Amino acid sequence: MNFEIHPIRAFTDNYIWVIVNRHQGKCVVVDPGESDSVQRFMQEHDLRLEAVLITHHHWDHTGGIAALCARNKGVSCYGPGTIKGVSHPLSDGDSVTVLKDTPFKVIAVPGHTMDHIAYYSDESLFCGDTLFSCGCGRLFEGCPQDMLNSLKKLASLPKETSVYCAHEYTLTNIRFALTAEPNNNNLIKYKSHIEDVINQGHPSLPSTIEKEMQLNPFLRCTQKTIIENVQKRYSLENIDELSIFAHLRQWKDDFC
Repeated sequence: MNFEIHPIRAFTDNYIWVIVNRHQGKCVVVDPGESDSVQRFMQEHDLRLEAVLITHHHWDHTGGIAALCARNKGVSCYGPGTIKGVSHPLSDGDSVTVLKDTPFKVIAVPGHTMDHIAYYSDESLFCGDTLFSCGCGRLFEGCPQDMLNSLKKLASLPKETSVYCAHEYTLTNIRFALTAEPNNNNLIKYKSHIEDVINQGHPSLPSTIEKEMQLNPFLRCTQKTIIENVQKRYSLENIDELSIFAHLRQWKDDFC
């Protein structure tokens, strides 16, 4: 790996991810919802901003674009063409090379929003609000089929892939996951581990694709226990994967 990855906390539970090449003294930021914390990080670590990567149009991922680009002349902003301030619009299958030698593959992942994209490079995935640790994004614009297809794309990446989500939702997601699949021993152990991590003030992220396949109910809709529990809750007759996924997402929306 030619870069380091650091989290900057923003708002209530957002993460702005900073991709750093120490040798170059440069960095790239992913989904800067605000700019001041990014500027402070760069000043503290003597870094210059080369580019901004945006996953989707929600304000808590885009709010810092204008200020960062104004304060750091020559910065390129990559992302969906629907977003004000994006200088280099991207589509599925495109490739972006930053920090001289770091190519990121662009993956369209509609569902949370229809313009949502993810960035993948060197077994590192920046997936915005599509895939969360032990969860997935709400369907604000897309349909269940959109999100299921998007999650399958991400799940097909190498199992060692580190997953950099944009929110600290892990513990809440685990509580729901244990409701849907209460006998998942991996999940039970992971809950204890994440509680310790959070109590120590550390991020629960990144996760990995391998870990999510073991823990995340939205990637496990063909598992017998999840099927039975969703079917029982909603009195389902149709128990194909899409129906289970759609009702599981509805269940999570209503979960307290």
